[in-house]
Amino acid sequence: MSKLAFIGGTGVYDPGILDHVDSEMINTPFGEVHYETGKFGDKEIIFMARHGIKHTIPPHKINYRANIYALKMLDVSYIVSTTAVGSLNLNYKPGELVLIDQFIDMTKSRDVTFFDGQFRGVAHIDMTRPYCEELRQAILSAGEKENLLIHPSGTYICTEGPRFETPAEIKAFHMWGADVVGMTNVPECQLAREAEIGYATISMVTNFAAGISPTILTHKEVVECMNKNIESFYKITRILCESFDVEQDTEAHHAAKEFGGFHV
Repeated sequence: MSKLAFIGGTGVYDPGILDHVDSEMINTPFGEVHYETGKFGDKEIIFMARHGIKHTIPPHKINYRANIYALKMLDVSYIVSTTAVGSLNLNYKPGELVLIDQFIDMTKSRDVTFFDGQFRGVAHIDMTRPYCEELRQAILSAGEKENLLIHPSGTYICTEGPRFETPAEIKAFHMWGADVVGMTNVPECQLAREAEIGYATISMVTNFAAGISPTILTHKEVVECMNKNIESFYKITRILCESFDVEQDTEAHHAAKEFGGFHV
């Protein structure tokens, strides 16, 4: 049976809304993965803490391939992830949510594909619509039901980390059309696409980016903003757990069809 999964980013380290939660480990070709499984009513939901439950894994060291492969092994058909982001857009203010619909990849040293010519053959997956539209619309609908302000679109630029960006970099990224900046959405998003899993990201603006913010950036302010606004995520995830149909079809489920599909 298909399942819904949540990947929690900075500040989101537990499922929060689930009952009968168990911690599990699963072996993948890319390494061992820790995850939690719990119940929402009679539905099994999977939760994964991207940085580990104690935030011990920096963004450039996350085993993205293992995480996504594990979710595929667990019959996950849709993933909702959370990310903490800095804003390059003055209309996107700290404490507000952004439902990104495009990304720019500025990472440098990550394993970004399953189709590396070794584990699997070579494939070129379309990324015209990198985020699942059915899932995005369900998130927007949930936000509207809960009277939450969600910006319905935005471009996420993903940097390598773990350092924050310089004002000069932010100035360039803004000229390229980026709205928010973070360190984790790539390659997570594209790996989910390769694995034929519907994927969407809810980004929480925690601060204005370097050169826009009047103060220097700290990880503490990011975590404090996430903690202050985490209930917004839980309100959305409750509605998704209640009503989102994980058996419905979506474009992402056929992303690798040209190359024989993606099977584990």
